[in-house]
Amino acid sequence: MTIFDRMADRDHEEIIFAQDREAGLRAIISIHSTVLGPALGGLRMWPYKSEAEAIEDVMRLAEGMTYKAAASGLDLGGGKAVIIGDPGTDKTPELFRAMGRAVERLGGRYITAEDVGTSVADMNHIRETTRYVTGTDRAGGGSGDPSPTTAAGVEESIMACVEALDGGTPQSDELLDGLRVAVQGVGHVGAIVCRNLSAKGAKLTVCDIDRKQAERVAAECGATVVDPDEIFDVAVDVFTPCALGAVLNRETIPRLKCRIVAGAANNQLADIERDGALLESRHILYAPDYVVNAGGLINIYYRDIEGRKSDSIAWSPTGIYENMKQVLGMARERKIPTYKAAQQLAEARIEEGRRKKAATG
Repeated sequence: MTIFDRMADRDHEEIIFAQDREAGLRAIISIHSTVLGPALGGLRMWPYKSEAEAIEDVMRLAEGMTYKAAASGLDLGGGKAVIIGDPGTDKTPELFRAMGRAVERLGGRYITAEDVGTSVADMNHIRETTRYVTGTDRAGGGSGDPSPTTAAGVEESIMACVEALDGGTPQSDELLDGLRVAVQGVGHVGAIVCRNLSAKGAKLTVCDIDRKQAERVAAECGATVVDPDEIFDVAVDVFTPCALGAVLNRETIPRLKCRIVAGAANNQLADIERDGALLESRHILYAPDYVVNAGGLINIYYRDIEGRKSDSIAWSPTGIYENMKQVLGMARERKIPTYKAAQQLAEARIEEGRRKKAATG
């Protein structure tokens, strides 16, 4: 299948390849949809094994951003960018300035932000060469690190799911007290998730490809550390993926010993239909990832795009808890899996946007 075939099959508008030899930049920008607004999505830096792997990742991530924005009721489309490189060794200010120039040439069709392998400091360098960047430092008027808001959304999603299964006081900290949670990946977002859940009385098991980081978080939160491959076999109430995507698949789902999956990672299902159905068949309640992890995007939209300000670091006027409750309610009423309910919620809003665009010419 050619790239054009893949774009047509998944309804992508545009893919841009950007190179700057002097800066060492090799980047790909995927604009999935601008139906509801400019395509906003993070910039990921990762040592991809091949260009084909990078293309597949950026397209999946961009599509997820379209659904995330639509399901959250935001006037944004979906896009994503990746830089092929090792974030531990290949970063330079000029690399990100070159990336900013590539973003600027798109004239606002794509707006970038922090993601895996990039930071607020990197966004500050990008800001030197483009207007179309979010998540820059708060001192410079930006919204800063979106991780705290994203982590808060994970906590709210877990509450909504526990309430759906067990009842209890809505959005109460009591829902988390004694809850057994396995957190896969304790980087920017995962570490904050662990701190938040531990403070509410949850019992944690954690893993990370960086064992020392896992041990640091575990010491802080009173958690148990396991190797990354063992996390799927831990008996818990909630499995919380906060690392990379496609971790839920034909090999890992049969190993899960949980009632709920709710985490911050993007594109958790290797195959949405197949693996969503497999979770459903095992009676595991799946919190759709792009609903769970939308807190950072919501924060960026209201603070950086609309210009609203707040003294709170982690702030958003739209609650993930309410969004998740809506998805869970739709799934129950329509007797469909949660992943389909989230898709229908997002697709209805995208279709409404298309009709409005057609009506206004």
